[in-house]
Amino acid sequence: MAQHNTNCHSNGNGNPNITTDLTIPEPSQNPTYQPSTIGVHGDDPMNSYTDVAPALHVSTTFRYSSDPSQLNPVDDLDIPSRIPGTAVASDAHIYSRLTAPNASRLELILTNLIGAPCLTYSSGLAAFHALLVFLHPKVVAIGAGYHGCHGVLKIYQKLTNCRIVDLFDEESWENEGEGWRLGEGDVVHIETPVNPTGRAYNIQYYADLAHKRGARLTVDATFAPLPLQDPFEWGADFVMHSGTKYFGGHSDMLCGVVAIGKQRQGWEKDYWTMFGERLHLGSVMGSMEGWLGVRSLRTLELRVMRQSQSADRLVGFIDGALKGEDSSGDARAVKRVVAKIEHASLQEEDMSWLKKQMPVGFGPVFSINFKTAKQARHFPSKLHLFHHATSLGGVESLIEWRRMSDDTVEDELCRISVGVEAWEDLRNDLVQGCNALVQEGI
Repeated sequence: MAQHNTNCHSNGNGNPNITTDLTIPEPSQNPTYQPSTIGVHGDDPMNSYTDVAPALHVSTTFRYSSDPSQLNPVDDLDIPSRIPGTAVASDAHIYSRLTAPNASRLELILTNLIGAPCLTYSSGLAAFHALLVFLHPKVVAIGAGYHGCHGVLKIYQKLTNCRIVDLFDEESWENEGEGWRLGEGDVVHIETPVNPTGRAYNIQYYADLAHKRGARLTVDATFAPLPLQDPFEWGADFVMHSGTKYFGGHSDMLCGVVAIGKQRQGWEKDYWTMFGERLHLGSVMGSMEGWLGVRSLRTLELRVMRQSQSADRLVGFIDGALKGEDSSGDARAVKRVVAKIEHASLQEEDMSWLKKQMPVGFGPVFSINFKTAKQARHFPSKLHLFHHATSLGGVESLIEWRRMSDDTVEDELCRISVGVEAWEDLRNDLVQGCNALVQEGI
């Protein structure tokens, strides 16, 4: 039977644009496939032509029917007659700020991969902004993480006077004297694993903290896409990604993604409200980016699993060198210049929950702190297989002296994003880089 929902205040904000009479048909039961299969076949319902490789559609506007009897005027915010996150018919497109063939195909694959209806945006920061606009919190708890998200939140604060509190200090979440507290309708936002270190945080723990107050938990899962981590399994209400990173995976597209948790009451209206707000925010993906995203998701699991496994091996080697467990010449070279390494795989005290949250790998990003800022600044130029560049998630390995783009981190820190190259070659490159610093007396 169809679901009928008349709650017009699904996010507690009383948005007048939310349709109050919405009938959602029950989806048919489909076979359960693994992520690698979904990446290749998740968009099959949209195959209305014989091309095996999806075509690139660049048009921004689409012809109406030539039959006047088929012309049915609609309002921008009318709810389409389809289930959130399902296939958009090839003849249903009107204007690309609303829907377009390539972006809709990408959203269909993402929805099937993540298991929750997804909306795409022009960038990860655009996705975070859209989430804040929709949820409209008065208090946001946020911790360390990507400085860009903090920048977006500051802009939102300028417009709304919302309070920003420390994720890791629950006492800061309320002030009785001033008469406010983080509560119903507010946001607890975590990034896990976190930028730039790759450390992980317990999603279930923060979900419990948020939900006992009536707040929503939003999770930035950019550093650990499926199959590494499923935040919805641990209580997330909304999950966002900078799809530029692993969903794109080739350093050639910008993309943001918001997935709406289906365990929430009124999730359908949450989806359609964000869908309508995106139309007016104008933060949609371009057609080329949508096409590139579809191409990339075909190999998502292959790439992410290899990158994560290689990172685990590289981290294990460097950590062993620092602890003196490896006494080889290579290890000694590392120990002479590296002071610290951070990665989720090294959080031994957290494995009781971490192995459940990230059962197949701990992510392809880690950080190393050198003994001096000068070493950190010079180290990237000594490498041959790591591009010295910002961003992460591509098939190529990257290293960044992080102070180049983030003034909140230590001068001694370098962030490493592991690509799909042979991990042994990457290890050897890191070792020769360490040797170069020693030989040059840096």
